[in-house]
Amino acid sequence: MSKDFVLHILDLLGVLGNVTTRKMFGGQGIYLNNHMFAIVVDDVLYLKTDPQSEARFQKHGLSPFSYQRQGKSISMSYYHAPDEALENPEEMRQWATLAYLAALRSSNQKVKK
Repeated sequence: MSKDFVLHILDLLGVLGNVTTRKMFGGQGIYLNNHMFAIVVDDVLYLKTDPQSEARFQKHGLSPFSYQRQGKSISMSYYHAPDEALENPEEMRQWATLAYLAALRSSNQKVKK
C-alpha cells in the first residue's frame, strides 16, 4: 500500500474533520469520531455502505470490497469510491458523508442490539 495514496485520501477526507487511520488486515481503516467509514486496501478506497446508501453506489457501477476465505468470496459493506471523487474534494465530501452516515447508522444498530 502506498503511503502517498493514503496521505492523498486523508487530505481529501479532511473536509469532514479530524480523520485518522489504523492498520487493519493488510490495509488501513479510516475513522472519523471513532467510527470507521472507509478502508484503503491495495491503493483502493472503499466507502462504508448500508441498506440506505448501497443502491447509490450500485447505480454508479461501483463494486464492494471482497476477499477470499476458504475458497469463497466474502463481500463487505464497503464499496469502491468513484474515481471522480479521488480528484475532486467536493465530490469526495458528498460520497464520504454518505459513508460516515452509514457508519453512524451501523453503530446505532449495534447499540440497540
